Amino acid sequence: MHVTPAPPRAARTPVLLGTQLMFNVGFFAVVPFLALVLTDDFGLASAAVGLILGVRTFAQQGMFLVGGVLADRFGARRTILTGCAVRVLGFGTLALSLLTPSPQIALFIAGTVLTGLGGALFSPGVNILVADAEQRRAPAGARSRASLFAWLSVAGEFGAVLGPLLGAALLGWGFVVVALAGAALFVLIAVFLAIALPRRTPSATERGIHGRWWSLRDRRFVAFSGLHAADLLAFNQLYLALPLQLARLDAGPAVVAAMFAWASALTLVLQLPVSRWCHRVGPARALRAGYALSAAGFAVVAASAVLPLDRTGHVVGVFAAAGLVIVGHLTTNPTAQGLVPRFAGARPTGSFFGLLSTCGGIAVLVGNVVVGTLLGWAAAPFAAWVLLAAPLVAAAVWAPPVAASAGRADVGAATAPA
Repeated sequence: MHVTPAPPRAARTPVLLGTQLMFNVGFFAVVPFLALVLTDDFGLASAAVGLILGVRTFAQQGMFLVGGVLADRFGARRTILTGCAVRVLGFGTLALSLLTPSPQIALFIAGTVLTGLGGALFSPGVNILVADAEQRRAPAGARSRASLFAWLSVAGEFGAVLGPLLGAALLGWGFVVVALAGAALFVLIAVFLAIALPRRTPSATERGIHGRWWSLRDRRFVAFSGLHAADLLAFNQLYLALPLQLARLDAGPAVVAAMFAWASALTLVLQLPVSRWCHRVGPARALRAGYALSAAGFAVVAASAVLPLDRTGHVVGVFAAAGLVIVGHLTTNPTAQGLVPRFAGARPTGSFFGLLSTCGGIAVLVGNVVVGTLLGWAAAPFAAWVLLAAPLVAAAVWAPPVAASAGRADVGAATAPA
């Protein structure tokens, strides 16, 4: 008598959402203060600070593809726990760099890189488990509902709001305390996940299938990932181009902080309603609308650069741009992540999630250099905003047809020979 084996136990949704919340609390309790330490404790110029922080970002986003392949090969649980351990090591190294008789910049840089690599290991694993939980959910029926990726965004945003408050509260005792507190928090997260996440190690046969770079063999998905990279580049301008524009207007740090609060409020209030709308209209229309909204945000700033507005009008334009970029990101990012299992078919999803993020990381690394250079030239700010809008317009035109084709590949491709 043949008995069909029971499917592996899935991670529960509250565990995944709570994990994302705590990951972001730990991350944002430490990372926003790196620039301050590099400037005050190490005396570095802003260009050097930007380079070090850019390397940290690339160590995370740029290595997502590797983290996704490792999660496919060794299991999401194992790579998530390994990522937590690497981030603990990274935060500990940051603290150690300031505990020596004289601050050690090499140790600090190593700590920032390890911090990024930890995220590159655990984030694809979390995405794999969220995608698995999403597929196991009961059908929504006639009523549209927000995807688990939208809920993941909301949980992460709560962490992004709480983390800096925790870090700022501890900063009075010095950055060493902040870094060690972040490390301790990730130790607790790792212990919790070691208990809560289901144990499942891929078999030798599965490792032979899963340990491959499947996403790079899918030309449709490579094209989609390249187009969707415009979204992450646009979103990152909340931390580069838009604050620089406010600085050009002599708006002051309080206005910049207000812009970040505005972005967080929009995320917390609109993510779930936007996700339900995306579920109703379908991924192709949602992607087209989201990319167009972000492009419109940069068009607003470009227009304000040539219109005879006073400083208040220019500031309002920046806030409007930030709002449009945020709503565009809330529309496209969960939609794109939700499409990953459809592109993957029967193939493992880790490398697909990884490639989606890696393309965005490369776009941010290259795009920020170009945008920052253009914004530094007095005659070129208009060109910077046009440059940021152009890839979003291209994505709005070409990504939806590619997305509509997701899921049409032969699901048997997962066992095709190399």
